[in-house]
Amino acid sequence: MARCIIYYSYSGTTRRLAKKVKAACGADSIEVTSNKTYNALTVYPLGSYRASKGEKDPIEPKKIDVTRYDLIILGTPVWAWKPTPAMNAAIAALKGCEGKKAIIFATCGGQPGKTIDIMKKQLESQGVKVIGDFIFNRKDVRDGKKINELIVSVNATITE
Repeated sequence: MARCIIYYSYSGTTRRLAKKVKAACGADSIEVTSNKTYNALTVYPLGSYRASKGEKDPIEPKKIDVTRYDLIILGTPVWAWKPTPAMNAAIAALKGCEGKKAIIFATCGGQPGKTIDIMKKQLESQGVKVIGDFIFNRKDVRDGKKINELIVSVNATITE
């Protein structure tokens, strides 16, 4: 079963988690980058404001073709209790995703809010079936047990 991890990471937390999953599961990975310039002073006021409005950042890659994958794993930080503008754009940029399965995860410093629900709705509107979701707070990203639960979930799709 071909798998691909698509993620956006601002601080590196989501990237480190995605790399652990990639290494354990043998998945391809695509790191989405935002063409919006955020820095330490603007990321939370501007980025969180854009996230709270459900906006999309211009991203690279502009289109994400997942035709050859059976499972898509998507990861995002949580900004203002919602997915980042880059992840909103990444989901909109998916091509060849109808009929695919997905596992989603979010990393957050506190509460995930509606992040997972929003991502599920965005993916389902494109014909993707979300078969698993995970939330990682600060403690969880250091917890090998919780990370292993995500890895087990991804690897379980091989037998489906």
